[in-house]
Amino acid sequence: MKAFEAVQHYFDRAADELEMADSMRKLLSTPEREIVVQLPVEMDDGRLESLIGYRVQHNRARGPMKGGLRYHHEVDLDEVRSLASLMTWKTAVVNLPYGGAKGGVTVDNRKLSQGERERITRKLVDKIHELIGPDKDIPAPDMGTDHKVMAWFVNQYNKYHGFNPAVVTGKPVEHYGIPGREEATGRGVGLLTIKALGRLGRKVAGATVAIQGFGNVGSHAAKFLGEAECKVVAVSDISGGYYDPAGLDIMDVVRHSRAHVGALAGYANAEKITNEELLELDVNVLIPAALGGVITTENADRIQADFIVEAANAPIRPDADDLLAARGIPILPDILANAGGVTVSYFEWAQNRQFYQWNLDRVRGELDHLLSTAFEQVWELAVQREVTLRTAAFMVGIERVARAAILTGVT
Repeated sequence: MKAFEAVQHYFDRAADELEMADSMRKLLSTPEREIVVQLPVEMDDGRLESLIGYRVQHNRARGPMKGGLRYHHEVDLDEVRSLASLMTWKTAVVNLPYGGAKGGVTVDNRKLSQGERERITRKLVDKIHELIGPDKDIPAPDMGTDHKVMAWFVNQYNKYHGFNPAVVTGKPVEHYGIPGREEATGRGVGLLTIKALGRLGRKVAGATVAIQGFGNVGSHAAKFLGEAECKVVAVSDISGGYYDPAGLDIMDVVRHSRAHVGALAGYANAEKITNEELLELDVNVLIPAALGGVITTENADRIQADFIVEAANAPIRPDADDLLAARGIPILPDILANAGGVTVSYFEWAQNRQFYQWNLDRVRGELDHLLSTAFEQVWELAVQREVTLRTAAFMVGIERVARAAILTGVT
């Protein structure tokens, strides 16, 4: 099942519960615009490289479209289309005044120099600047991009349209960014994990957690959960997993990662395991925070966690999702679990429109409030309708977008 088919699988299941008409299903599931552009870029060695860039603008019934921009060698139109669709439902679940979009460039970011990344970014802006903007479509960092890319992006956009810091989010604080954006997704994952433990009747202190992935999201989630007295027993990155049944010293792991340019390789204060073994640990909470599609029909029956929180996008394949549901393992879906990033992006956009700087305490307080409200709505609906948390989250998002579309007079 391809990426967009997987999203449609979940969409259709929720639409069935809502008894949605076929005409509305087609309207909501069809992207509004798909943009494919050629990016001729001079590389450091003098070669002219012709790259392909994408931007899919899925839906704007609830407001300007919002979504990340990724630089990755596996980026294609189907992936970008699926992620744009997910952004529509994600922003609606947490009740942000946005629609969904996503973008990307098919390029191996690991092989790019700083200068090449900048030239690619500026060339992409040259090609799509008329189709984006603070009131149209607002990009943000994603896989392979960061605050530096966003600074180049807004600088190039301003050459065409004048001062417009709200055209992207995830900018450096020095360039009209917002404090707390870097930690936002991981903090949200940690917060909602604690909420879920409470709903499941489990004590937070001492709850065992395994986190696959120790990048920006996984590391901040680990720190948040460690401070809440959860026992983070395993973390991992591309080099493998690091396990201590007594609980890892998360700040020690963080210090090692920082000293080794974000890598865990060589960490000596834990048992070395594989990423696959980490997924199958007997823990209270499993948090896949790295790649998509890591839980499949091949390993779903070996998952021992009591609860799964999807920090990554689509870490569980749809057929494996059904197997886990049949086993009674609750899953907090990605469209809610990792919505902290886009929520704080909304705060940054609002700050830019107001020309007023928010402080970190306000950012954290507003983030916790919005995510907690969304979590309680999804949980209550799941209980009321006797559906999974994923179906309930899609139902909340789809119903809000459908209502907005009807109110604009499109049907």
